[in-house]
Amino acid sequence: MSTALPPRPRNISNSKARISIVASKYNEEFTDALVENAKDELAAIMPHARVDVVRVPGAFEIPVACAAVLAGEEKPQAVIALGLIIRGKTQHGDLVAESVSTSLQEMAVKHVTPVIHEVLLVEDEKQAYARCIGSQLNRGREAARAAESMVELFSKLKHDPDSKKKLNRQFPSNA
Repeated sequence: MSTALPPRPRNISNSKARISIVASKYNEEFTDALVENAKDELAAIMPHARVDVVRVPGAFEIPVACAAVLAGEEKPQAVIALGLIIRGKTQHGDLVAESVSTSLQEMAVKHVTPVIHEVLLVEDEKQAYARCIGSQLNRGREAARAAESMVELFSKLKHDPDSKKKLNRQFPSNA
């Protein structure tokens, strides 16, 4: 687990990309903060982007809403999934988190669209506060930065005929 936010991009993006945020309402104090932090960060680093927000009841409903967004007429260049699961005394939270994680990854690969996964599984409200409201580990801001990075990368991969020359590829030394 990282202990600090990745750095903000050096250059402000001129992209007019469409970014969709799908966020749960459950644990509202924390999920509202995730959404606001993600929107604020996107406004700062991608000021020309269109940001749509879809709210769902809980974390379990996030994947199906993401699928609906990706199947829509106006497909976004990236989807940010935001939610919070506080681990309880049963395995329910772990099962929901595993299901959501698997579904989001499969969806990203199927649609060849970045799905930024910040549906957090935490032990308690102290961890939730640090990751959703605090400034050092803020996962809403981190999600926005990851979305911007992936939109820029996919723009190069899909639209630039010389992208193979420009991409910084690294291969294992033992290949």
